[in-house]
Amino acid sequence: MKMKKMIAVLLASMMIVSLAACGSSSSESSSTETTTETTKETESTETQDTSQAAETEESTELTGEVSISTWGYDTSGVAFQTIVNAYMEKNPGVTVNVIDYTSDDYNTSLGVAMAAATSDPDVIFIKDAGTLLTMADKNQLLPIDDYIAADALDLSVYSGGAELLQYNGVSYALPFRNDWYVLYYNKDLFDAAGVEYPSNDMTWEEYYELAAQLTSGEGTEKVYGTHHHKWEALVSAWAVQDGEHTVVAEDYSFYKEWYENTLALQDNGYMMDYATITTSNIGYADMFENQQCAMLPMGTYFMASLISAIANGECDDFNWGIAAIPHPSTTGAGYTVGAYTPVAISAYTDVPDLAWDFVKFATSEEAAALLGEQGVLTGIQTTESMAAIASLDGFPQDGTSEEALSYTHFVFDRPLDPDIEEVRTVLNEVHELIMIESYSVDDGIAELNERVAEIKGW
Repeated sequence: MKMKKMIAVLLASMMIVSLAACGSSSSESSSTETTTETTKETESTETQDTSQAAETEESTELTGEVSISTWGYDTSGVAFQTIVNAYMEKNPGVTVNVIDYTSDDYNTSLGVAMAAATSDPDVIFIKDAGTLLTMADKNQLLPIDDYIAADALDLSVYSGGAELLQYNGVSYALPFRNDWYVLYYNKDLFDAAGVEYPSNDMTWEEYYELAAQLTSGEGTEKVYGTHHHKWEALVSAWAVQDGEHTVVAEDYSFYKEWYENTLALQDNGYMMDYATITTSNIGYADMFENQQCAMLPMGTYFMASLISAIANGECDDFNWGIAAIPHPSTTGAGYTVGAYTPVAISAYTDVPDLAWDFVKFATSEEAAALLGEQGVLTGIQTTESMAAIASLDGFPQDGTSEEALSYTHFVFDRPLDPDIEEVRTVLNEVHELIMIESYSVDDGIAELNERVAEIKGW
């Protein structure tokens, strides 16, 4: 198998084979000869059974190489690293080779790799669920229903997530992670400004007010009240948060207030402007970890890397917390937006059974427990795993941060629509034009209506 990048972690493990000797019983005999012969037969049987057990144990040990595609493995891939290392420790005969791409280029790079129809990668971590549909339509993914049935895999542990990821009634992937938006905030900056921390029942209007209050300084010393990354989702997610709309729509007029609110944050200097973020390639993690913003709406996946960055001295230590993402004034608290990270198998893999074994492990309760210890939320959530996350060294021990991880209403940030990737291209292009103010909000909405209608045939 040809690899772009090899992660060959050799774990020094001793294979301890537990051999159960088979016992036998015989009736008493007054003949010493009979007793001796019986003993010899028993010893022979035990030796034979022990040998067979050893052969069976040896024959079931997994061996070989399996390749996986990831993004940001070395920089922010705590979840990927945890699973890869744990799987190889559990299966010392297997080497997991990591093909890693940058986060921003992941879908494009993966698309090129899949178009080549090569055997690598075998296992695909899917960054955007819409990509799953695109690859399924191109027959680039291996259906896994037969594997699920053969192993009698209980899909109920995913609380409906496995069924949500089915496409045309076929299972192509299982939920690896489940992430949703929360609000990270810097307690030290709030304390310095004498402002109360965000609550878990805060409207977007209250959030905008906090952004104004927490903005201070000028130039390189400026601290922004909040930071919205350049993603289109940092506008559209709030527009669909109430569950009344999706980002594939016939009429995008419901976007209007959210773009106007975001532009107001930018124009008033309460958040860094889109042009600066884009041209300077500024990451959201850098902004928050360097304490250049007081608040950050971002996915739960940021928890693990933030805890790690502080623990490893990659940034100054500071007090931070998590609040529930603000909600529209038309809903109550507990509404959030998020997505699953599915994991699938390439249709071109030359090791399908080994690839399935890796997928099954990566989405198991065992993996969920390991990832919970790293602050990572998975497709399987239990009271124990959530408690494990809240008890992590570095997790805010304030009670309210743990409460912020619960929600009452979950909405997909992007629907599982077969045209979602093409629609997203339009959304991203128009988003940039609105944010750099080359388009008015109304002009942008008009273009969205027209171009999405062409894609969908409306």
